Amino acid sequence: MQAKNACMVIKTHTRKKLELVEDARSAWRWISVQAMAAALAVQGAWASVPEDMKASIPASYVQWLTLALLALGIGGRLVKQS
Repeated sequence: MQAKNACMVIKTHTRKKLELVEDARSAWRWISVQAMAAALAVQGAWASVPEDMKASIPASYVQWLTLALLALGIGGRLVKQS
């Protein structure tokens, strides 16, 4: 019986339409968007660095920097930005 109720809940929640947030045009100003763009840039730059240069930089630095930027993005999403 509980499984049937759970399926009903899931079905009602999946029918929502995806909509943009009201101020989507100003999304580039949000901390969350900027942090995630920076994380993307870090990973893209790391992928294009030649292997001999990568050897001089610990890979864990890049991973931690990316994780910190993503955490900043989550935190930025929770803060009211006007």
